[in-house]
Amino acid sequence: MTQDSTYISNTDASSTHTANTANSVSFLGLGAMGYQMAKHLVPQFATVMVWNRDPSKARAHASQFGSKAVSLAEAVTADIIISCLPTSAIVAEIIAQALPHLQNSKSPSPRVWVDCTSGVPDSAKAAKRTLQPVNCQFLDAPVSGQTTGAEAGTLTLMVGGDSQALADARVAIDCFAGRVVHVGDTGAGFAVKAVNNTLFAINAWGAAEGLSVLKAHGVNPSAALDCINNASGQSFASAATLPQRIVNRSFPKTFTIDLMAKDCAIAIDLQRQQQVPTPVMAQVASLIRAASNQHAAGTADFSQFATFYEQMTGIVIKDD
Repeated sequence: MTQDSTYISNTDASSTHTANTANSVSFLGLGAMGYQMAKHLVPQFATVMVWNRDPSKARAHASQFGSKAVSLAEAVTADIIISCLPTSAIVAEIIAQALPHLQNSKSPSPRVWVDCTSGVPDSAKAAKRTLQPVNCQFLDAPVSGQTTGAEAGTLTLMVGGDSQALADARVAIDCFAGRVVHVGDTGAGFAVKAVNNTLFAINAWGAAEGLSVLKAHGVNPSAALDCINNASGQSFASAATLPQRIVNRSFPKTFTIDLMAKDCAIAIDLQRQQQVPTPVMAQVASLIRAASNQHAAGTADFSQFATFYEQMTGIVIKDD
């Protein structure tokens, strides 16, 4: 593919950041995604600092991968700061805590703060305004690809913000990304991620409905998926989520359903701001919120939406 201003693939990386002088990088937030993402930085940087709200996670990462567990004050001295946290509200709290240290830390060139949280577009704009006076650029760069992509270093990043800041940060981003797309100005990355996750929720909910109808008619769900996944009804939800999490009843906790509900709510807020009719998105966002309300925050995988739907139908989506 020919490189342009909105799409940059990893094959273009050497020409993109040849002028980058970043020597240090820090990673804030070592959850299911961040713990794996940060490990890919270690072979590429002389200094990789990790910080987590629970310091034991940072120490474990340092022991396992050779990073350096540090305080927040030390973490924000890095040339490139990467965060991956549950919500924009938490990121805003951490930026507020970090601000005095950023003000006191002299840097000859702008730092770049790359936020891989699935966040709120307006919060990205607020973070940009907060960080600019201390010579730090902000990129909203949420990731897609689940924990398997984080472990393999093949995540897709949808990035909003200044193109030069992205070019400066690519030396770090490319360590864990398989695809990087500059989608627009500050907040655009968060917007794309919210809509992406809502579209996934629509596909997953629809697939669960379809399999329930088929099972009610005596069709084995796995046999149905074998056909659907080689036909026009195929989606990531039918190919991966249904067979690997729901039909086999494993429901492995990776991306939690409360975070899925949060992302759907962000998408609906975007819809309301521009008054674009989205009846399907709105309905599924409401259903995912209702499913999420059945569980304490952080306790259930997103695929548990299916058990909520099964309560409606009385049909368990599994093979007989």
